Amino acid sequence: MKLTCGNRLLDLSRPRIMGVLNTTPDSFSDGGQYYRGGVLSLEKAVARARQMVDEGAAIIDIGGESTRPGAAPVTAEQEFERVVPLVAAIARELDVIISVDTSSPEVMTAAAEVGAGLINDVRALQRPGALSAAARTGLPVCLMHMQGQPGTMQANPHYEDVVAEVAGFLRERLAACEAAGIDRSRVIYDPGYGFGKTDAHNLALLRNQLELAPEGIPLLAGLSRKSMIGRLLGREVSERLPGSLALAMLAAQRGARILRVHDVAATADVLALQALVDGD
Repeated sequence: MKLTCGNRLLDLSRPRIMGVLNTTPDSFSDGGQYYRGGVLSLEKAVARARQMVDEGAAIIDIGGESTRPGAAPVTAEQEFERVVPLVAAIARELDVIISVDTSSPEVMTAAAEVGAGLINDVRALQRPGALSAAARTGLPVCLMHMQGQPGTMQANPHYEDVVAEVAGFLRERLAACEAAGIDRSRVIYDPGYGFGKTDAHNLALLRNQLELAPEGIPLLAGLSRKSMIGRLLGREVSERLPGSLALAMLAAQRGARILRVHDVAATADVLALQALVDGD
């Protein structure tokens, strides 16, 4: 399975690593570390992207809006300033696929123009204008399931059957994409671990992950440093690497072709050993 991501090809015959590069001052894990005097440092952010590429990342995912539980919304202008110049800088300097973690049509369009190769939308292209903007870029899109909105999604998430409902939502969004001119060969599914879900919901989705996507639709799993690891194992964010690696391996074993992670080198080791055991 291969995805055309702008001027680069993403081979998904084996799991690939998407390295997280948050440019938000308040991200739960790495927020604020690329800022100097309140201003985003392109130099520091590009250096981090280069490090992740050297460690084995096939994709760099740039996000300018925090989507942690309780996060405050940002304006399209703020997100644009945090994302688009960095996409352009990384595209000039590094040979890597750049993903933009955005729900904003304006950011999708501008990022595609300066070198982005993938649109990763936690709202599954539901904002007004997002579907048509994504279609016009010609780029692959990742559709994520989220119950509610970041500010309130963890207040009281409820499902009758979380696996069936998440799968159904993703099917509906796939149909919307196809109607807008986005071919299914350009679509990726993300179950949205931790987005409007309890720990029991997350575990059920991971246990049944292979049921979520039809043949030919690759799965992305983002479990790195999630708060569920903290609750289940009693770990602070800085102590969640072992849990993150275990979940990455479990997700890959259950069909995930893209792993969105903060700890690229360690995850690359896990995937390398898994490939050796499997004989790949």
